[in-house]
Amino acid sequence: MVDLSIVILNYKSKGLTLNCIRSIKEADFGTFKNEIIVVDNNSGDSIREILAWQYPDIKFIQNKENLGMGEGNNAGIKKASGKYIVVMNPDTIALYDTFKILFNFMEENKEVGIVGPLQYNPNKTIQNSCYKFPSILIPVYRRTPIGKMKFARKKVDEYLMKDFNHKSISEVDWVLGSFLFIRSSALEKTGLFDKRFFMYFEDTDLCKRFWKKNFKVAYNPEAKIIHNHTRQSAQDPWYKFFTNRAARCHVISWIKYFIKWGV
Repeated sequence: MVDLSIVILNYKSKGLTLNCIRSIKEADFGTFKNEIIVVDNNSGDSIREILAWQYPDIKFIQNKENLGMGEGNNAGIKKASGKYIVVMNPDTIALYDTFKILFNFMEENKEVGIVGPLQYNPNKTIQNSCYKFPSILIPVYRRTPIGKMKFARKKVDEYLMKDFNHKSISEVDWVLGSFLFIRSSALEKTGLFDKRFFMYFEDTDLCKRFWKKNFKVAYNPEAKIIHNHTRQSAQDPWYKFFTNRAARCHVISWIKYFIKWGV
């Protein structure tokens, strides 16, 4: 058993994945042992051969099809042996002391099941990465002209925690799935990502289940990452829903989330 297992899910993003791995390799882990597990969702981008050549120590899992975010990461988690598991998107870069800070935080806060770091945009502005649980109309407010109305903007700001002090360690409803530092023993009790969420809401749902099992979800800005977050589902106007696959996935997951949890 290692102290920390880091799971990276690759889907046609080998350049980002290699940059992510490089940041991990350059990070300070102190005295604790780590392993890196890369899962490929049938990308066909030669990531297996590149890793075998550059990083033969990395565990590699090849999925035969694109299983989506939740189930794709589950394949890596099932092979992890760490006391803690980090689910890390390919488009993230860990800073030098990120893992060490979060490891020590979890060791000192046994009631916390998941913690997320402060996330910077590439231009070093702070990115929204911790949220309130959504009400059923939040996706509507964020994707349609209704969101420009004063009452809708207020609801969205509350959801995004716009008045939150992003420099303070706090308990939060949920943290963005681009970087989740998870206690393995808690994950065994809550279960893995719900595979019905192909993409989007799998992180919201997981954090909800952690709270339901009395494990806290925390935000710790002393640890920092860079996240090149593109929000693919929001790149096109709302009325192009039928031509934007990511937007369709988001709406479908939104519906599934509220069917599961209610409004």
